[in-house]
Order: sequence, then structure tokens, then C-alpha cells
Amino acid sequence: MPQILQVAAIAMATLGTGAATMTVMNEDIPDLKVPDGDWSQSGALDGRSFEVNGVDVASGAVLEDLIVFRNGTFQSVDCQNYCDFGWSEYQTKEIDGVIHFTARTICPDAPHTVVFYGQVDGDDVTLDGTWTTRRWYWTNQIALTATGTSASGTDDIAG
Repeated sequence: MPQILQVAAIAMATLGTGAATMTVMNEDIPDLKVPDGDWSQSGALDGRSFEVNGVDVASGAVLEDLIVFRNGTFQSVDCQNYCDFGWSEYQTKEIDGVIHFTARTICPDAPHTVVFYGQVDGDDVTLDGTWTTRRWYWTNQIALTATGTSASGTDDIAG
């Protein structure tokens, strides 16, 4: 029997019996779970922007960003600078005078998805998010949490 056939036969027998198990794919990690509710595309935050400071929950790395709401769309300036995420639709709902918002942004050139969920109460914002990178061989996720306040002078942001 030619050597190549012997190698193939051994490989088939090994795999067939389950003696060699190897996986190169990671299980998927779900994006941030946004609470259910009566979400709408009301534009309730249009014209608002917030300077936010937060942390990467796992590493403690400090995160600074500017989030902007315009014409029914949302942009994280940090995400835009990193991967040209652009403007994404956002949704809102109001509970007891607090505007809750969510946005899902996707990088057009890489497998990055960022999901934001936040609350705006007057001039203050709190938010949670996940930045998930999915490749066929691994998935990585950064969980973040941040707080911030209204910003002014953001009319020069492209869009």
C-alpha cells in the first residue's frame, strides 16, 4: 500500500474512533443583551452629544469617547476613528422621564460589532456596551461601562 494511503487510513481510523478531537472554532459570545420594551426610532436624542468616561470591565483600561445623536442616527467618535463605523440607527424608550437608548454599530471592514445600551437623565448619561470581534477561529469581547455629561460644540463632526 502506498505511504500516502497508509497515512490516510490511519487518519480516518483515528478520527472515526474519536481518538483525536480538536476544535479550532470558539463558541460565539452573545452581544450585550438589551432589555425588551417598546423601542422606537423617535429621534428623541437628536442634536444631543455626550462626553463619556468609562472602563473596560475586564482590564480596567480607561475609555474616553464622545457619543453623538443626529437625524435618527448614533455615532461613537472612538468607534469611528478606529474602524469607520459611520452612523447607525438608534432606538429609544422613555421610562419615568429617563430616555433609554440602544444602538448596534458594525464596522464595514472588519468583524467588529458594538452594542450600546444607555440612559439619559437630563444632562447625564450612563451606558453599558460590548465590543465583539468575531473571527472563524476565535471570538473576543470587551465589556464596557461609562458615564458622562452633555457636550457642546460637536456640530463639526462629519456626517
